[in-house]
Amino acid sequence: MMAGLLLVSIGARGAGPDIARARELYQRTDYKQAIETLLTVSPKDPATYALLGKTYYMDGQYKNAISYLEKAVLQDDGNSSYYDWLGKAYGRRAEESSFLTALPYANKTRAAFEKAAALDGSNMEALGDLFEYYLQAPAIVGGGVDKAEGVASRIGGLNPAEYHYSRARLAEKRKDFHAAEQELRMAMDLAPNQTGRVLDLAEFLSARGRYEESDQLFRRAAEMDPDSPKVMFARAAAYIHSGRNRPEAEALLRQYAGSRVTPDDPPLTEVARLLNKSR
Repeated sequence: MMAGLLLVSIGARGAGPDIARARELYQRTDYKQAIETLLTVSPKDPATYALLGKTYYMDGQYKNAISYLEKAVLQDDGNSSYYDWLGKAYGRRAEESSFLTALPYANKTRAAFEKAAALDGSNMEALGDLFEYYLQAPAIVGGGVDKAEGVASRIGGLNPAEYHYSRARLAEKRKDFHAAEQELRMAMDLAPNQTGRVLDLAEFLSARGRYEESDQLFRRAAEMDPDSPKVMFARAAAYIHSGRNRPEAEALLRQYAGSRVTPDDPPLTEVARLLNKSR
């Protein structure tokens, strides 16, 4: 018995440096090495399971992500972030599945996002994910613009700029593009130092065919945050979605792939998807 306790104690002491190393690898987006490191940790606590799930998700391995994130919420049922990441993983599985198998995953996605938002009403990431789910999902799996509006109101009490972005998304859904543009401009005015708000409007204008105005905003974003991976990716994506400037888009994506990205930037799996679309 004492020998068994000693082994557990040794394993627990050894887990600390491995977890720290895995977190460092995750932040450097070296997901495969982070996974290898985390799999050796024993015993695993909810935070380790959650980090493994997040890492598998970022590496595009959504089935494994679900497996470990489910273990995380099973052991810690009160963690909003764990449920939000589980919802993201369910959502990806729904996107990859056939119609019949997608429906159960979609319902699980909604339930996980709702749980995340209920556990922590100030979790902006969870509220944003729930908003997008309600906005995009059909009624058969619990979507609805009216539900999205309710979440937008909750966001408004926390972040005025994000609230106006949400209002823009609602206006887009209703094909009221004039209102959507005004909301995006208001969001940008409320957060003048946030490059992302400039990119939101630039992408919107590009999708409307207003390329000169869009490119001016992309240049403005690049001046605000030189060498920003987010700016490279957003501009390349806008070019590819609009079917223009393909050589420049591919060059931007290659530059993005070689830059120092973080987990907050689009994963390299998205770069590969866009490159395939551009060909």
